[in-house]
Amino acid sequence: MALISILGGGESGVGAALLAKSKGFDVFLSDAGALKENYQQTLHENQIEFETGEHSVERILASQEIIISPGIPEKTDIVKAIKAKGISLVSEIEFAARYTKAKIVAITGSNGKTTTTLLTYHFLKSAGLKVGLAGNIGQSFAKQVMEDQHDVYVLEISSFQLDRCFEFKPDVAVLLNITPDHLDRYEYQFENYIASKFRIFQNADAHTSCVFWADDEVIKAHATTIPTSARLKTVSFHTKADAYITADSIQFEGAALTLADAPLKGPHNAINMAVAILAAHEAGVAYEQILASLPLFENAPHRLESCGTWDGVEFINDSKATNVDAVYYALNSYKQPLILIMGGVDKGNEYEVLDPLVKEKVKGLICLGDDNSKLESHFGGIVPQIFSTRVIERAIIKSKEWAKPGDVVLLSPACASFDLFKNYEDRGDQFKNIVKQLIHG
Repeated sequence: MALISILGGGESGVGAALLAKSKGFDVFLSDAGALKENYQQTLHENQIEFETGEHSVERILASQEIIISPGIPEKTDIVKAIKAKGISLVSEIEFAARYTKAKIVAITGSNGKTTTTLLTYHFLKSAGLKVGLAGNIGQSFAKQVMEDQHDVYVLEISSFQLDRCFEFKPDVAVLLNITPDHLDRYEYQFENYIASKFRIFQNADAHTSCVFWADDEVIKAHATTIPTSARLKTVSFHTKADAYITADSIQFEGAALTLADAPLKGPHNAINMAVAILAAHEAGVAYEQILASLPLFENAPHRLESCGTWDGVEFINDSKATNVDAVYYALNSYKQPLILIMGGVDKGNEYEVLDPLVKEKVKGLICLGDDNSKLESHFGGIVPQIFSTRVIERAIIKSKEWAKPGDVVLLSPACASFDLFKNYEDRGDQFKNIVKQLIHG
């Protein structure tokens, strides 16, 4: 019996182990860290051997194929040893896609992919299709493929997952945008990260719809690498594309969305909605049906999420905005004066791109982090007032002191959260809970 090893015992790894076992492989799961209790129980129940706290290198190198978690960097010793031996090393996405005949919509991009994935899933589900949600979101793709209950899958795909995809060919391949991110995994070479994102299109043919934002400068510069046989579907502000975004609407062939009626606001969300509508249409749903279901959509938390209004001041949780580009999109979403809360673990951010929007819209900056010196020095001459703190409640109370009725307090950090919080969700949840307590006394 051929041996398949799984590196990493999170959601994707355990799901891949279950699928491999169901297909008759001898399966061994290895995680250098600790496994959650529920995952250990699942592996025990399915008689899948596993180890934690180490990698048994000899056993792993005896595998016919190895499925790797996206969280494991390519530069680790175990990955170097696998490559040196020439063993097939693939992602859960690559492995699971071999075993399904369901239609696949795969979505990648540096920003906005979760919102776009959830929108596309919502459109397909509202149309009555049996839809699976997976990739970076939802349950393991491999586990869902094993259970075989869906007609179509909507997958949010990261660059790390794409790095280990070789034959993967989605029916609808979506690329939203490309801005510098995760460069520590790509030898600090932006071109390497770009190449990773473009792997979403690498196997496209005449049966593939390739949906992308045509105004993105990086995508535009590399669009000639998309296979010429593919069906190209574009979103643009500037040209008569398949989805043409104007100041007040998105125009499709024979259909239109009035942006004032849309549940998501801001130019970046116009792009996300246009892309998701195109993707759902390419997956077989009529525009009329898609647009009818849009008002019922609720976005994921921590993405420009309204937390309520306190004395006429609206509080917005955008904790997911962990890079500068995401903050740029957030600032562009509001015409009202803003009190901006930023800060956390700086990832080598260059804040200059924000300067014009900050000058125009931000009446006060609150820095929330262990070390706020970079934010203070950069924005000191740009905003009228700055306040620094390590305590989120103090940040919220100070923002309320500065704000007037009609203003917006925006938590959009541009930074990772690990200095003061467990993760961006914890940061956003604390913000929401404190705001709600203060509103309701």
